[in-house]
This record gives sequence, structure tokens and C-alpha cells, in this order.
Amino acid sequence: MTKKRLLLLALSAVATAAWAATAKAPAAPAALTKPAVDQTVATLVAVNDDAPDVLIRTLSTDVLARIKADAAMQAGDMAKISALVDQTIMPYVNFQRMTASAVGRPWRTATPAQQKQIQDEFKTLLLRTYAGALSQVRNQTVDVKRLRAAPTDKEVTVKSELKSSGNSPVSLDYRLGKTAEGWRVYDMNVMGVWLIETYRADFASAVNAGGIDNLIAKLSERNRSNANTSANTAAKAKP
Repeated sequence: MTKKRLLLLALSAVATAAWAATAKAPAAPAALTKPAVDQTVATLVAVNDDAPDVLIRTLSTDVLARIKADAAMQAGDMAKISALVDQTIMPYVNFQRMTASAVGRPWRTATPAQQKQIQDEFKTLLLRTYAGALSQVRNQTVDVKRLRAAPTDKEVTVKSELKSSGNSPVSLDYRLGKTAEGWRVYDMNVMGVWLIETYRADFASAVNAGGIDNLIAKLSERNRSNANTSANTAAKAKP
């Protein structure tokens, strides 16, 4: 199993890195049904004040269980999977910090409007990546290790293992920072590969070639390409 695929599977477990399209992904996530929304809200409320390791364990267990129990998601219904990702996982990702870290120094010279565009496009890219990884969930489980940290800590790393039948456990590390809203994920590591580092080289290349606006254009182009590819794939799948 390649590091890229491991990164994708890891993202499906918590909340990862490739400029790749996902099959059947919709242009925007569909709304969950009312019972699903109620369950999502209950989960969000329950974990918002939890310790970081409890947060990761709760979200991982909840999301994987809901996918395994939903026939449509198991069949690859990307509208439902995208909605689940957007409404359950994304609230616990610090996109501003993640995006700023991935862009690096040029982020500080970007205008607020440019920063918002980059963050929005990056979120769209990651949402599709998360949803694509989740569509492959079958028998995976996550073992989150108990965190040893002081109550005053504001930065922690939560360690876990992604397990699946017939494969060796894959170590996963999540970096979380304490915010006014609670703990939020801003980076993760799979077998030595950090999410932010994975994107930083691509982002730097785009910025060096044409500045911040070029990075925005590249991200937007990638998202449009992914959407078009997904639409074509869905059209071909129709009887």
C-alpha cells in the first residue's frame, strides 16, 4: 500500500494528500437527512469540550460506524459521504492554520481576499479527498492511543493506528491545537509523511511560477478538473 493511499485512508478515519480526483464526487455536498443531522449535531456537541485523544477517538468511531451501517455509502454514494465529511469532520479541522502553514511565508503577504480564496479552494480539494477515502472504507478500525499531556498544554500530538484485516497496522499522528472553540486538527502524519509538507512543495512551486494568484488559479483548476472528471464518470455509470 503506497504512502499516498495510506494518507487517504488516514484522513477518512479522522477527519490526505494528493492532487487527485475522486469518483462520483458531487460539485457540492448534499444535505443529510434530519435524523442524520440530529446525530451529527449530537456528536459535535458531545466532543467539542473533550480531550484531544477523546475527540479523535469519538469522531473516528462515529464516522466509520455510520459509513459501515449505511448501504448507500457502502455502495459509493458520494453525495451522502461528502455531506457526512462536511458536517461531521470538517468542523474539527483548523483550515486557516493548515492552509497558512502549507503556503508558508507567501501567506503573510497575501491579501485577506487572496487568503480566503486559497483557504476555500484548499478546503474543497481536501473535502473531495476525504470523501474519496471514506468511500473505500470496509473493515478498517482505528486504535487511538491514550494521550499523556498536561492540562495546560495548547499543542499536542495524538497517536493512533489504522487497522484492517490482512494488513499491518499503520501508525497515524495528529497534531492538534487548542482554540477558543476547542481542539482542532491542523496536521497529520502517516508513516513519516506530514500532510502540510506534502502540499507545501506543490504550493511553493505554484507561487514561484506566478505568485499567489497563480496558486489560486492552480487550486481552482484542479477542483474544476476533479468536478468534471467526477461528472463524466457518473454519466458513464448511468444505464
